[in-house]
Amino acid sequence: MKNVKVQTIEWAILHYDKWQLYIAKTEKGLCYVGSPGQSYEELKAWLQKRFPMASLVENEEELTPYLNELLEYFEGTRQTFSLPADVTGTPFQQEIWAALNQIPYGKTCSYSDIAQVIQRPSAVRAVGTAIGANPVLITVPCHRVIGKNGAITGYRGGTEMKQYLLELEAQKKR
Repeated sequence: MKNVKVQTIEWAILHYDKWQLYIAKTEKGLCYVGSPGQSYEELKAWLQKRFPMASLVENEEELTPYLNELLEYFEGTRQTFSLPADVTGTPFQQEIWAALNQIPYGKTCSYSDIAQVIQRPSAVRAVGTAIGANPVLITVPCHRVIGKNGAITGYRGGTEMKQYLLELEAQKKR
């Protein structure tokens, strides 16, 4: 029997203002940015579902570059992220997340706009589901997708956080 290498996923907590967000990375890059108010148990359940053979290790030092980029974003001094991500999903989800990365800082678009971008105009609901499955909040900017009528729609981080991120970007946009 061969030895199976157990994958290690490192995690830390980002503290910003009144929020604390769990973030995690594999050896390939950032794999998770959590929601405000989320518990460690929720992080653990999410990671066990996607990386069933992984061990979870707290390691703030390893995550410091990611923490710093996220803090710079929250402080309005960073508009894009440069560190690698390890985000896996279905081919459809990957296509949606790639489209999200094309939305410029400080801009918004609707779910139907994203459906048009991927040339599936009738797939608005599926687009919404794929956006909701984005595991790396903020770095893949799903907060930039709003309702067709301009309404702040659902967000895994909560609508309060979504509103905050949109206002931050509107203020800091050049």
